[in-house]
Order: sequence, then C-alpha cells, then structure tokens
Amino acid sequence: MKYKVLRKQFNSHDCFICGLHNKTGLNASFYELENKVVVAETKGFNHHQSYPNRMHGGIISALLDETVGRAINIDEPETWGVTIKLEVTYRKPVPLDEPIIVCGWITKNKGLTFKGEGVILDKDRKTVLAEASGTFYKQSVKDIIGEHHMPGWQYIEDQKPVSEIELEYEFIRS
Repeated sequence: MKYKVLRKQFNSHDCFICGLHNKTGLNASFYELENKVVVAETKGFNHHQSYPNRMHGGIISALLDETVGRAINIDEPETWGVTIKLEVTYRKPVPLDEPIIVCGWITKNKGLTFKGEGVILDKDRKTVLAEASGTFYKQSVKDIIGEHHMPGWQYIEDQKPVSEIELEYEFIRS
C-alpha cells in the first residue's frame, strides 16, 4: 500500500541515527505518513556489524528507539520521546549493505508519557526483521537540545522530495 508523506522531520548534525554529518552513523531521514507512522529508509555498513553481514543488535535497538521516540512528533511537533523502557525482539538477521525500512507509531498517549511500537522491515517492505515496544517520557525538543545547539537540529530538504512511501506491512493497532 502507498502512504502519502505529510512531512519530513528534522535531522541532527551529529546523531548516530539521523546525523547527516556523522560519517560512522546511519544518516537516516524520517518521514511522517498519513497513517500516523514515522518511517525511515536506511542501510548499515560493515562498521555496523556484529557477525559478518549482520547488523549489531545494539544498532538495531537504537534504530527502533529513535523511530518510536520520533512518532510523538506527529501529534506534538515540539515534543520528543525520551526512553523509559524499550523491549526489542529480534526476528531475523538485519542485513548490511541493503535497504531496510524502520517504522514507528504511538499506541497510547497519556499525560507526560506515551507508549509506542516499531518494526524493521527488509527490502521487500513486509518481512519483519526486528520489532520493539516501549514507554517514553515526553520532553520539549528545546529542553533536550538546548538553545545553543538548535542550529545543529535542522530541516534538510531532500534532493529528490519524497511524496509517498510504499509499505507491504499491515499496521494493526491495539
């Protein structure tokens, strides 16, 4: 199914996941879809491996953590998720040097916290390689980054704008 992209989210300068200038990072860009899911397409390289041609579990966890934590930004644009608890299930090896899709969404939003879920899909965009569920504390982006680091938190226009993203995964909300 094709989903319309409503907005591209901001990137950081040096973040391991979304830092566009981090030479050892994943350089992921995140997009908000019409179904209230945040999506990023990225791929890992040899310096992200555990066993040969497999992404390290800690990096898989970091990808899911960041993606689910960003999902609150859809309904609360000045808010970021700070992880309280994250549970990751590794279903299949996450390959290196080929595209993977990371998706995150909110399952419960109440008061100062929210719960969310996420998946990493392989290049077919339907096979789940890893999944996570977590609880996050809501915090202002400005409080996390600090005023003096705000220039490093920026919107970067894509060279080729993304207007829709196709996913074969069926999002089922509880």
